[in-house]
Amino acid sequence: MKLGSSIVADDAGELRIEVLGALLDEVAGRHKSGDEVVVVTSGAIAAGMRLMQLPMRPTAMEELQAASAVGQGKLYRVYDELLQERGVPSAQVLLTFFDMSARTHYLNARHTLQTLLRWRVLPVINENDTTTTDEISFGDNDFLAAQVAILIGADRLVLLTDTGGLYSSDPRSDPGAQLVEEVSGVEELEGYDIGLSTSPLGSGGMRSKVVAAEMATAAGIPVTIASGVEREAVAAALAGGASGTRFQPQEGRVSSFKLWLKYAKPTHGRLVIDEGAELALRERGTSLLPVGVVEVEGEFEAGDAVEVRCDGRAVGKGIVNYSAGELRRIKGMKTEAVREVLPRATEEAVHRDYFVLE
Repeated sequence: MKLGSSIVADDAGELRIEVLGALLDEVAGRHKSGDEVVVVTSGAIAAGMRLMQLPMRPTAMEELQAASAVGQGKLYRVYDELLQERGVPSAQVLLTFFDMSARTHYLNARHTLQTLLRWRVLPVINENDTTTTDEISFGDNDFLAAQVAILIGADRLVLLTDTGGLYSSDPRSDPGAQLVEEVSGVEELEGYDIGLSTSPLGSGGMRSKVVAAEMATAAGIPVTIASGVEREAVAAALAGGASGTRFQPQEGRVSSFKLWLKYAKPTHGRLVIDEGAELALRERGTSLLPVGVVEVEGEFEAGDAVEVRCDGRAVGKGIVNYSAGELRRIKGMKTEAVREVLPRATEEAVHRDYFVLE
């Protein structure tokens, strides 16, 4: 269950204790019934702004980090005290984008969370804003929540916001906006006006929630976007009932590794390929060979992720077996010629097991 800034704090940055208490009543009930619950929370920056009496959300990274540092401990203390009152032990877990983008860190995070759940301890997760950077960041906690859901193989992801769900347009400016009750595929969302953040304290918005839903449903995880201020809506969402907007899990479940590759591992360059290579990747699921590479853009090392494009079209993303310099030497070459230049070279520029289509 992910709580956005608008649920955790009011527009002035004051924590909404009554709202949090009601939400955690529901969480405690699920926990006591035997469910394993994980909470992803926003609000550290909002809490820090309130404590420091800042008039508006900072834009400079160092000020955001400082506000988060001030607010994070106080925010978790509120969660811990409220959960203790309800007989639920908790643990604070701070994750960074690097924890999800580096495979060993990703697996370590999974093991830690699995251990906490086995101990019947409820993890309260936030991004470690104090050490993040513009280039290495989740951007908002909807993305983080989806990654955590995929990481632990959750049965359900619930994204709580201050609106009733996804609407056909912004209900705050369009009185004719209609609630979208169910989404079977993300292509159904074309034509809807899905805006960015409307909260002065948040960084996400409905668009980021829809992207998070796309990520999680690709892993076979159903997603609900619902109101966090209506207790009945929260209870129904946690139970998988009719509440807010429900996103159905997609057929042909993608492996957690390929989801990690697609959504978490950052790209460091680009390979432009010919149409024959694109067809082989799309239709036959083959590996990408150096002979199909037309151009190499950017600088990267073997083991980095690269974007793969053809004639301006995004084809996919993969982990490359060569550095940029090596690939520039062997692009367009057949395997026999590649081995004359690089005798110990592997056959594939990107192996099919380490490639995911867009």
